[in-house]
Amino acid sequence: MSLSGAVVLLGLMATGKSTVGAVVAERLGWPLLDSDAQILARTGRTVRQLVADGGPEAHRQLESAVLLDALARPEPAVVAAAAGVVLDPVVLEALADLDGTVVWLRADPDILAERVAHGGHRPPIPGDPSAWLAATHAARAPRYTEVADLIVDVDDVPAEVVAERIVTHVAAGAGR
Repeated sequence: MSLSGAVVLLGLMATGKSTVGAVVAERLGWPLLDSDAQILARTGRTVRQLVADGGPEAHRQLESAVLLDALARPEPAVVAAAAGVVLDPVVLEALADLDGTVVWLRADPDILAERVAHGGHRPPIPGDPSAWLAATHAARAPRYTEVADLIVDVDDVPAEVVAERIVTHVAAGAGR
């Protein structure tokens, strides 16, 4: 399948951006640029290690830089973006101007809290994971909505089904 642009997957931690991204990339025949993997390649450290060493803000600029680099590529790619990139106004502008498709993988914060409990590679969540994820979801939802061309609810939906919906959307030219 030959399409232009990029597919950027946004969403909170544990929404399946990496998993869904791998399936979408395979189906489109495009590379997957996973923010966490890109950060590890650049720094030799995981996001969890970066946060532990310098706090949440220590990696935010790096997450933004990794995404902006991915968007600047001339070749199409599927990008699994870090959850907090929407906090950066420069990133929001770049996503709004993207010649491609931005997808918000939306999930219930309680379901995400269950998933996060099993993901040791993610940054630790302060306090109650359900409360933190609910507050984070409420704070970021307007930003995700602002730039998303497609919103896919991923609660209890297999990655293959989510990926098929995205690929169908992209193939129909329903991006920008």
